[in-house]
Amino acid sequence: MDGFGRYLAAALAARFASEGMGMAVVLLALERTGSASYGAFVLTAWLAPHVLAAPLAGAAAGRTSRPRLFHLGTLAGFTAAVAALALLLGRAPLPVVLGVAVLGGSCGPMVTGGLSSLVTGLVPAGAGRDRAYGWDASTYNAAAVTAPAAVSLVTALGSAAPAMGVLAGSGALAAALAATLPYGVPGAAAPREAPRAGLGAGLAALWRVRELRAVTSATTLAFVGIGSLTTTSVLLAAGLGSPGAGGVLMTAFAVGALAGSLTLGRMTSVEPGRLVRWALAGTGAALAAAAFTPSLVGTVALFAVAGVCDGPLLTATLRIRAEYAPDAVRTQVFTLGAGLKVTAASAGAALVGFAAGAPPWTLLTGIAGLQLAAALLHGLTAARRPAPAAAVTGRSAGSPTTAAGRRSPGAP
Repeated sequence: MDGFGRYLAAALAARFASEGMGMAVVLLALERTGSASYGAFVLTAWLAPHVLAAPLAGAAAGRTSRPRLFHLGTLAGFTAAVAALALLLGRAPLPVVLGVAVLGGSCGPMVTGGLSSLVTGLVPAGAGRDRAYGWDASTYNAAAVTAPAAVSLVTALGSAAPAMGVLAGSGALAAALAATLPYGVPGAAAPREAPRAGLGAGLAALWRVRELRAVTSATTLAFVGIGSLTTTSVLLAAGLGSPGAGGVLMTAFAVGALAGSLTLGRMTSVEPGRLVRWALAGTGAALAAAAFTPSLVGTVALFAVAGVCDGPLLTATLRIRAEYAPDAVRTQVFTLGAGLKVTAASAGAALVGFAAGAPPWTLLTGIAGLQLAAALLHGLTAARRPAPAAAVTGRSAGSPTTAAGRRSPGAP
């Protein structure tokens, strides 16, 4: 198996563990304490550190002279936290459990954006790298489909504790595979006098580089809606007379997203910014139609269509980050972007909790409206047309469209 193949296996294993945590934590809390709110508190502690840990993790990854050890350490810390929660949740004092969850969640940005930042060092620039990001995006979708199903199956056959054990084993496999990847020394190609990027450099790049600002703001807004989609799907299914079909709707969305990332997401001939807008607009339109569909079968079909449209969004986002992120802060850009989306999704989940008494179709219409608003936001904030190569100063040196010529020390 070549380096990129091992990377995909590691990314899938890590993201399988990450995607399964939401369901596993809640099921284990119910099993041991009888309280879903206990699981909700632990899950919040797991997710909350993402946006705060993202710049720290990204900066540390960019500064370390031993990237293999750093990535192995963060994946091992993530895995150890999953295993510890399997043992402690419902048995140890709540502050101890929450502390373990916070520590494990702090490793989360390296499981998502941090791993994706490695692709530029594994695949040469060009169409091949664009396709590689399509495969990378598919690991998120594949994990979203398989992890909750695996957790549910193992729990049904035994209990939620072995399900958490499966997730910990998957995390350990990811760490073992990550240890075998070829790593370059960050910044090795840069001039010796180039200053190291500070903690705020990644956030500054997200704001300063127009393409990064546009895709980050648009996807963050969209994920406020995506974060509330699970709860809304349960309420919508109940309103259609099938209270247990909420999982079917989300499975249809996840399967559609996997299909979309493997097909539409590999359209390297389409400019990634345009693909972002198409994906957001298509997802919004399909969900808006689903809000007014009177049958469960029709709603499932439209959720699948929405997933197909959503599938290419992550691929396009990764392509934009890789192309425009300055070399010195590439990992920060990836981890910050992922952290902001997770935080936005958490906020969306909380908001729909306050509005759970509203008619489900209004909630789904609101989610669809956020996707359409995100598409409009990207259209308004992104560059009207790609800048000439000679005029671009914010692009990564790894981009096939980077301008040739001398670059000043520390310049993006």
